[in-house]
Amino acid sequence: KAGLRCTGQMGDVMKESTELAHSFARRFVRTVAPDNQFLEQNQIHLHIPEGATPKDGPSAGITMITALLSVALDRPIKQKLAMTGEVSLTGKVLPVGGIKEKVLAAQRAGVTEVILPEDNRRDWAELEDHIREGCAVHFAEHYQQVYDVAFPKA
Repeated sequence: KAGLRCTGQMGDVMKESTELAHSFARRFVRTVAPDNQFLEQNQIHLHIPEGATPKDGPSAGITMITALLSVALDRPIKQKLAMTGEVSLTGKVLPVGGIKEKVLAAQRAGVTEVILPEDNRRDWAELEDHIREGCAVHFAEHYQQVYDVAFPKA
């Protein structure tokens, strides 16, 4: 049975965000690969392990969409790239909190490039210079801009 199954350490907000990401990815994949039926014909199982930090905030929407598209298109995501941002049903990338903490965590993991919501531009600008150094940033208003960075044209 095709669809989405979510298990593990997820609160209600995160479950809703996951369902929205799946719905958006199913629609968006048709704009880049009109004949691709992967998300329509397969069941996707998203599990947050018990040992993971419990997550109940809507800040992983663009990341989940990008992961779903990577699987559906059988295309890897650009390496050393991190992203954060929630997304609306129409693809608008919405702002999130904790930008400093997220950028620092990404840098500790070896990330050299980040995608942030356009509405978080001020948060980026307020970061200390030593945090911004060595980290390229892309700001997105719509998911298409996220896609263009995450899946560069070959």
